[in-house]
Amino acid sequence: MPILHSSIRRDLLKWLIAPLLLINLVAAGVTYWLAWLPAQHAFDQNLMDSTWGLYAQVRHRQEKTTAELTQQAEQILRSNHSDTTFFAVRNTSGQIVVGDKGFPPLPESDVFERPINYDAEMRGEPVRIAALQVRVKNGVISVAVAETVRKRNRAHYTILLSFLALDGVITFVSISAVLFAVRRGLRPLKTLQRNLEQRGHGKLGAIDGAGSPVELQPLIVAMNELMERISKGEQAQQNFLADVAHQLRTPLTGLKLQLELLHDKHQDQPDTARSLEMMNSSVERMIRQSRQLLALARSEPGLFEQRKLENLSLDKLVEESVQHFIEEADKKQIDLGFDLRQGRMRGDRFLLRDLIDNLIDNAVRYSPPHSTVTVRCQEEQGATLLAVEDSGPGIAPEHRELIFDRFYRANDKVSGSGLGLAIVREIAHDHGAVISLDCGDEGQGTVFTVRFPLAA
Repeated sequence: MPILHSSIRRDLLKWLIAPLLLINLVAAGVTYWLAWLPAQHAFDQNLMDSTWGLYAQVRHRQEKTTAELTQQAEQILRSNHSDTTFFAVRNTSGQIVVGDKGFPPLPESDVFERPINYDAEMRGEPVRIAALQVRVKNGVISVAVAETVRKRNRAHYTILLSFLALDGVITFVSISAVLFAVRRGLRPLKTLQRNLEQRGHGKLGAIDGAGSPVELQPLIVAMNELMERISKGEQAQQNFLADVAHQLRTPLTGLKLQLELLHDKHQDQPDTARSLEMMNSSVERMIRQSRQLLALARSEPGLFEQRKLENLSLDKLVEESVQHFIEEADKKQIDLGFDLRQGRMRGDRFLLRDLIDNLIDNAVRYSPPHSTVTVRCQEEQGATLLAVEDSGPGIAPEHRELIFDRFYRANDKVSGSGLGLAIVREIAHDHGAVISLDCGDEGQGTVFTVRFPLAA
């Protein structure tokens, strides 16, 4: 079952938008009623005015109720472009003396001398009625005016739709404001995330907390303390590795010389000479590994210093490093050739020598006897290129992404530690260079190319 991770953004949106929607809904309902009630009161007041006007025409004399309502007055009373108007005047017996037959009866209540409003139905259509009852000598007479509710319904729907549209716009604007505010509020976290993601391997410097929100300051301080502890631990590990490699190199070199002297003295004893050769080979391998460990420690990003960079000619550095590899290539009858042209760059002289040594050593070591290794250096398209090409068996595609990992070896039949290409990658990365791996001519062999930024 997948694990659901909590989200600050989701929690903020949930606790901001949900109450906001509820408040908007309640506010819209209250505002709607505050708008509709005065409109309804205005319609009722207009109906009450008609009732008072009709009552002014009523006469009650000698126990007889009449209404002096002319045809013109009745037309004025009934004139309405939207609704139909009805009226009724009842005498003390409850009979309609003037008005529309079938007029709804008044609600049962005490006698009232102010108009009241109530809803009823007239000729199958809902109506709103304003009624007035007045006590006279021998009873109660009533006057009522009714009006259909078409105009009221239209006004009702207009108010309702207007407030729904307004509430929709307000809700949209409010949610947009919340989304913007949450995104803006979480921007410092995104900035901190990008700061950490852009850091390369070994970049453990303190995070600059200037301008960060107060809430992030404790986190930045804690992360800086953690990075400082990690940096100290990594530095101690690198120093230990460098010290061990340096301390081993001198006694191992002395041991190799002694073994060579013993080998020369025991040439006439085949078994002893063979044992000395095996011991000498093992010591030579240990010397090479200690040299690579020292180079790896020097190439760590935490130890690389820009102030040590100097203007160099890469072709001259290659010339200074070739002698040892010429001897090694002669032992396997490998044709080691050089095509060196001017290659200006800025770099660390010692680290670049390690890079050159490891690339050439890797080509000579993994190439079969009677093959060819070519080292090229030139300036091309704003970059200084170092290319080492061999005519060996090549590297299978599935190994090409892995050979730059530490201690990874694509071929276990050839002695080695699996550190050479890892050292090359670290040094290239320190110098802002790009390393690529391709096949040689006609798909045979391997070409390692390092593109350094060209120095002016």
